[in-house]
Amino acid sequence: MMLTAHSASLEHDMSRVVHRFFLPGEGTMTVHSRLADVVDRVLAIPEDRLDPIAKGITADLSETQADAESVLIAHARAVSDRVAHRPLTTAQLTILGSAVTSLVAVEGAAICNPSAVAHPSQDGLRDGELRVAVSLRGIGEGHVSSIGFAEAVIGADHTWTFGVRSTPLSRAAVSGSQWSRQHFGEALEDAGQLRDLAAAVLLALPERFGTVELEAAIATLPSDLAMRPSSRAPLQALREMGESTYRATFAPAVPLSARVLMPVLPDEDHGVEDARFTLSTDADDPTPYRATYTAYDGRNIAPRMLTSTDLTTFDSHRLTGAGARNKGMALFPRRVQGRHMALSRGDGENISLAVSDDGMVWEDRGLVYAPTEVWEIIQLGNCGAPIETAEGWLVLTHGVGPLRTYSLGALLLDLDEPSRVIARTTEPLLRPEGDMVDGYVPRVVYSCGGIVHRGTLWIPVGVGDSRIRVYSVEVEELLRSMTRIPRS
Repeated sequence: MMLTAHSASLEHDMSRVVHRFFLPGEGTMTVHSRLADVVDRVLAIPEDRLDPIAKGITADLSETQADAESVLIAHARAVSDRVAHRPLTTAQLTILGSAVTSLVAVEGAAICNPSAVAHPSQDGLRDGELRVAVSLRGIGEGHVSSIGFAEAVIGADHTWTFGVRSTPLSRAAVSGSQWSRQHFGEALEDAGQLRDLAAAVLLALPERFGTVELEAAIATLPSDLAMRPSSRAPLQALREMGESTYRATFAPAVPLSARVLMPVLPDEDHGVEDARFTLSTDADDPTPYRATYTAYDGRNIAPRMLTSTDLTTFDSHRLTGAGARNKGMALFPRRVQGRHMALSRGDGENISLAVSDDGMVWEDRGLVYAPTEVWEIIQLGNCGAPIETAEGWLVLTHGVGPLRTYSLGALLLDLDEPSRVIARTTEPLLRPEGDMVDGYVPRVVYSCGGIVHRGTLWIPVGVGDSRIRVYSVEVEELLRSMTRIPRS
């Protein structure tokens, strides 16, 4: 192992919790509304007991949740209008809200799969230091994943120090985002929904639109067409597609390490996984922070993208096209030959190249590298965004070998022709050994992206899918160690 191990580490913390809305009895085979019964029980609480109960509940939630009373009241209002026969007092709303609120330990099982980019703020540092934003995959109840963050500082003395992670955690405020008409059409075609009715709606849409404009375009359809029984399913598919992009916004005062991106869409119901962040070096990029991630609904996976200017507001977009078909896409930090590029693994086994004009619709450009060594005999994938060096694009990889052991390696790709491999590692840079073997998922070391600072490549690594360790190597030393591949 040529990597240097550092003492910096993160362990999963079961006290890091967020609230979620839930309905009592949801998913059970009840024949009547349990919610109506809950409201009746709240209304039956004697008036002189309401305030003490409500204050106790609020105090309990305040230990782990900012704005606890506001959260409870918002959850209560989401259901009270349908089941309450008269207006409820603040205390009653608070108690009702507590009945439709539960807490989730976002790292209850594990944290893993980190990626690293330069932090939006470099204030207050000494010469030679770099503040780093580290994304984390938290795994909680039911193996549901979320995207969290940590902060670290790379010191001028060749150290990596994680900052104290802030609490209480904060969920983002979620609202609708916008589509481009071209991307919407491509997404409909990719889903097999671009038929006559959808094409008519598409023509009525402006160049950029949200759900309001989509409904207005649907309203332009002739009633004889829109009201046909056979039109219901296509119109529902249009609406669901329109709602599949969203914006998640945190208050600027919420520290980065207290921000958690939870599943929002049905596509994400069982988790948002393995965010691979990169910081764009294209001068004209309005959203320099970008990350691909995997949405999982319990059966199917779908690649999606987050875009952000400052890691405070995130827009989530559906990725489409033959080049966006599987897990593990990683974006290049700049356009190559005028086009967006990404590494992907569309067939589940090999590293391939995808290209795009707009960063949303991706073409498959074919194989880049296939498993070659025993330690990657099962499958191969990237470990985050390619890193530009003077000699080529440095790509961290993960190979899966015997006993489903995950190890780290590296490729070097041509700067102008990223489909061409210049060099590769023939032995793992890091493999699970000793106390690294055990974990939530044994025999795994995995990263979603490293960062170079002052000639050193720093790699935060998920060990056993349960904890984070940090490794480093001099870039020049790594490049010298790689086996060169003659041009064919």
